[in-house]
Amino acid sequence: MSTLSSPGIASGIDIKSIVSQLVALERKPLQSLQTQAASLRSKVSVYGSLRSMASALGDAAAKLSQASSWNVVSASSSDSSAVGVSARGTAVRTNLSVQVHNLARAQSTASAAVPRDSAVGSGTLSIQLGRWSGGSFEAGGASAVDVEVGADDSLSTIASKINDARAGVSATVLRDASGERLLIRSDNTGEVNGFRIQVSDDDGDDTDNSGLSRLAFDPGAATGMTLSQAGTDAQLTINNVAVSSPSNTLADSLPGLTLTLSKETTAPVEINVGTDQAAIRKNVEAFVNAYNSLNDLLNTTTRYDAATQTAGTLQGDSTAVGLQNALRAMMRSVTASSPFSRLADVGIRAEQGGKLTIDNSRLDEAMKNLEGLQNLFTSTGGGGGSTTQGFGLKVKAFADGLVGSSGTLSTRSDSLQGALKRNDREQERVIDRANRAEVRYLAQYNAMDANVGQLNALNAFVAQQITLWNRNTR
Repeated sequence: MSTLSSPGIASGIDIKSIVSQLVALERKPLQSLQTQAASLRSKVSVYGSLRSMASALGDAAAKLSQASSWNVVSASSSDSSAVGVSARGTAVRTNLSVQVHNLARAQSTASAAVPRDSAVGSGTLSIQLGRWSGGSFEAGGASAVDVEVGADDSLSTIASKINDARAGVSATVLRDASGERLLIRSDNTGEVNGFRIQVSDDDGDDTDNSGLSRLAFDPGAATGMTLSQAGTDAQLTINNVAVSSPSNTLADSLPGLTLTLSKETTAPVEINVGTDQAAIRKNVEAFVNAYNSLNDLLNTTTRYDAATQTAGTLQGDSTAVGLQNALRAMMRSVTASSPFSRLADVGIRAEQGGKLTIDNSRLDEAMKNLEGLQNLFTSTGGGGGSTTQGFGLKVKAFADGLVGSSGTLSTRSDSLQGALKRNDREQERVIDRANRAEVRYLAQYNAMDANVGQLNALNAFVAQQITLWNRNTR
């Protein structure tokens, strides 16, 4: 007998439909498992955000717990267009009077005009940095740099070669109606950064102002180029004390301060170095904002919205609710500092829902007593335990306890990850059972269908034999 090629063809039963429905029943548990998995993934995502925000709160609190964050200084100038000022951590609070008599300038020389793009002669230029004193030159510590000039080199080519040599000077070409000139300037200002250019002229005469010697600058020997600006030091007074500098930027004269001289002055410029209250206020605001971000996420994910009948992702989650209550209690706690012992004392108040707000006028008043405000965040507790520490210290410790490897948020997140993995494995088991059941059901129904087919064939044969017998007996 031939094998049936389609389930149910012999019996007329829709085996595929029956098996499909039976398999659907086997897969039924997947729906609840998938719903549970979606919930777990949402919770894992939220706890990841909570860890990130708790870490940010800890960082903001840590900054306020450090004395260096309260010792920041800023500097201002009564005429920043003449004397600019910036402060670093080592600067001390002070007032200075600065008057600029002369700016530092770089030495500059210029050659005589020659026809455009013409050659000036071949040989070697030897460029040496150093200091000019009258007509004598004192070479600096760096060796002279030689620049080879070819017979066909124009001033533009020579300028490029000088720049490529990095000899401490820069060169360019100036063109006008009379032709073109080579301009050379020290890379840095100051008397110590002057330069001398000696020439080895291939025409045999290094001092005749002909050929390459036209580019020499060596007063007393060969001066084919003219001095357009001598290298000079800046001359200024700071609190009426004379100061000179080879640079217009004074970074080492005053610890922690950098003065930038831009123009000469006819009257003193007042420099004030004081506490950078804007930076301190910014640190306080960052702390409040970091807390509010964490608090807002906890509020959103733990509440039940009666209007939409929607529960937050962590609604009823004991860990999240416990964290929410602990944070709010901490922000209302006291420290062992004086004269401020609560955040509310300096204008940082907890509103309904746990959100912190800043009363700017109250904070401005508190900043007049900067030491007291600092103690509110940096106090070590005076032996009263961690709860009476300054807010910077105890909030940092609390945040570290949340996000550490064995912290509350980390443990809860790991637990959810484990539940999600178990859920995935259970889904795989349900799918595997359903697949095996499908194979089993198909085998059973196909066997039944084959048997029905055989019975139908036998029935037809018997009926045929009976019909023949009846005809033969008439």
